[in-house]
Amino acid sequence: MRQVLFSVALGFGLISGLATAQAADPAAGEKVFALCRTCHTLEAGKNRVGPSLHGLFGRKSGSIEGFAYSPAMKNADITWDETTLDKYLTDPKALVVGNKMAFAGVKKDEDRQNLIAYLKGATQ
Repeated sequence: MRQVLFSVALGFGLISGLATAQAADPAAGEKVFALCRTCHTLEAGKNRVGPSLHGLFGRKSGSIEGFAYSPAMKNADITWDETTLDKYLTDPKALVVGNKMAFAGVKKDEDRQNLIAYLKGATQ
């Protein structure tokens, strides 16, 4: 019986997680992006203090020509996707120890999911 209850609870958790991911709101994510806009642009080839986020999904960390990445980011060997962005945006200093981004992260899961949904469309 315990095993059945555990399986049901696990299944419900997975379904809830999928529902949350599917319910991400890009319009709300655009508002969260205001935290990023000071340092990052969405325009190809236009860097600020941080690199352009254009073409972010599927790109290797530290790979924009001409941007002065930290050695930590250059050597992180991360390919940016929803999962890696979620981890990075939660705590940038924990995922890439020694990176120079002066940002504590987006702590609320809903805000991160909304931001990622926005970036997925806006960075293409």
